Amino acid sequence: MSNNDIFIIDDSNTNVVLIEAILETKGYSSRTALSVKDAWPQIKKNKPSLILLDLLMPALSGFDFMEKIKKEPELNKIPIIVISALSDQSSIQKTYELGAVAYLTKPLDIFALMEAVEKSLN
Repeated sequence: MSNNDIFIIDDSNTNVVLIEAILETKGYSSRTALSVKDAWPQIKKNKPSLILLDLLMPALSGFDFMEKIKKEPELNKIPIIVISALSDQSSIQKTYELGAVAYLTKPLDIFALMEAVEKSLN
């Protein structure tokens, strides 16, 4: 596990490409998946240092992913930063209860993202 391997899970390819480009300019390597279903085996096989997670996705949501990862002793310590269009208090509170280290709303503030990433990795 390198200390700058970041896994991005978002069903919007545009968001994935944008976040990947931002991270790359700061020297971070990233892997991506457009769904929780696609991300899960990759994360189990090669544990990332940090996960950037969208909440609203088809089939399995970010909430489902967080509940699933919480039950995995070898994965439940990976910091998760939630990036979501949801800005209601109950969604934000639920993600923190499920172990999120930060909650960022869309449209994404690049400076807030980098601050959260650097804080989570240190």
